[in-house]
Amino acid sequence: QVQLVESGGGLVQPGGSLRLSCTATGRTSSHRYLGWFRQAPEKERQFVAAIAWSDGRAYYEDSVKGRFTASRDNAKNTVYLQMNSLRPEDTAVYYCATGRLILSSLHNADNYPNWGQGTQVTVSS
Repeated sequence: QVQLVESGGGLVQPGGSLRLSCTATGRTSSHRYLGWFRQAPEKERQFVAAIAWSDGRAYYEDSVKGRFTASRDNAKNTVYLQMNSLRPEDTAVYYCATGRLILSSLHNADNYPNWGQGTQVTVSS
């Protein structure tokens, strides 16, 4: 069983920054990637980023490239999502997720069996 705990959401003004954390516990040894998704009200869950535990290679949705950075601390089993230059359209509940994924499956939320509880990010003046 895998547990994911997120933290770091909050209210920030446009142009501001936040860092989200996701700590994984349990049987994660076969999970090569951890993904970040977000869901705004009345919208589908959207892929944001994913990172490989082994080498830290990260993959991003186009609208966050250059603004968001995923990183990991293997010793702490924790992944971070540094979000800079935030925009009102980034407002959503952010989730981390993991599973026994391959590279081609990272963008589809249905491929992730394990999810965190979500953390609210609100970008507003």
